[in-house]
Amino acid sequence: TAYCDGGSRGNPGPSAIGVYIPQLKKEYSKFLGKATNNEVEYQAAIFALKKIKHLIGGEKADKSEVELRMDSELIVNQLSGKYKIKEKDLIPFFIEIWNLKQDFGKVNFIHIPREENKKADWLVNRELDSQIRLF
Repeated sequence: TAYCDGGSRGNPGPSAIGVYIPQLKKEYSKFLGKATNNEVEYQAAIFALKKIKHLIGGEKADKSEVELRMDSELIVNQLSGKYKIKEKDLIPFFIEIWNLKQDFGKVNFIHIPREENKKADWLVNRELDSQIRLF
């Protein structure tokens, strides 16, 4: 299970992602520059899938069931096939995730309340705060 979040200050504006993987005791944050909230939510999921595959290895990933927990209802429903993607800029991210899913036995996208995603949200805001102070 990985908790993923993305945030943009300005939408679009300075943005970052946060990923927390409790079972592996790993947490990551990354500044991404100017992007929208939806773009960085997708990028958080992409980062999480790539990182999990790297950490557990390709052969083990192929047999693993992965759960990505996110507080963006829109993105979870798009990734689960319940909503159509209306923003054309999001389609390349969707395709990348679709391709990454093939490396795992199964990938589930779970919508969670924002209160249950505090660690990933904190990672996003810590990264944004540290980057914005540099400018």
